[in-house]
Amino acid sequence: MPTDSFERNVFINCPFDQDYEPILEAILFCLLYCGFSPRIATESIESSAVRLRKIHALIEECKFSIHDLSRCQAEKKGEHYHLNMPFELGMDYGCQQYSGRSDHRSKRILILEEKQYRYQAAISDLSGCDVHAHGNRFDTAVRKVRNWLVSEAGASAEGATRILGAYADFQEWYYESQLSQGFSEEDIQDYPTSELLAAMKDWIAKGKPLSCASRGQAIRLIFQHALAVAHHRQRTQQPPPPA
Repeated sequence: MPTDSFERNVFINCPFDQDYEPILEAILFCLLYCGFSPRIATESIESSAVRLRKIHALIEECKFSIHDLSRCQAEKKGEHYHLNMPFELGMDYGCQQYSGRSDHRSKRILILEEKQYRYQAAISDLSGCDVHAHGNRFDTAVRKVRNWLVSEAGASAEGATRILGAYADFQEWYYESQLSQGFSEEDIQDYPTSELLAAMKDWIAKGKPLSCASRGQAIRLIFQHALAVAHHRQRTQQPPPPA
């Protein structure tokens, strides 16, 4: 029988590079804000666990899954495709279809991409599946995840604009509280996923407190970070100058 945790758990299969951090962090917040429990391979820094076994266990424990295929393509000549994300999507689909547990048949999957239809060049079997593009924007990703939770999980979620506003409130509170404890901005941005998740849960448990900073300042911080990441990604993808 499904457990309460299974019914609210969401497995996240996504890139873990620095460029993707603004999207991942926003998705994590959206899930928590809507009353779900994100489960992700980096939620623990324990290195002794075999990664594949860990992912297998996470998939079995989650009714819902989000798979972002936006980093599957090679970014430069001679580079191989990144196949971890589609491989884990296949594991999840297999669990849904072939597991002996009856609750696994109720599993629901959201597939994200950066650009619509680009996935077909590498995984044509997904043709006909509902794949949502986020355009490498964290706010668009939040809207896609929020709408999916309402449609597939029956979540009575608030509007995406309000969720994004709450995310700005959290960022204000989080930065202010960490800076007051002597952490630098570099320290804060280098926190492991488990610590960030704990901070998000703590903020919600405390009644979503506001900081002394303005919401506009927090929104600027979020967008500045996302913009810097996007510019870095563009620079690294540009071809080298001619010799």
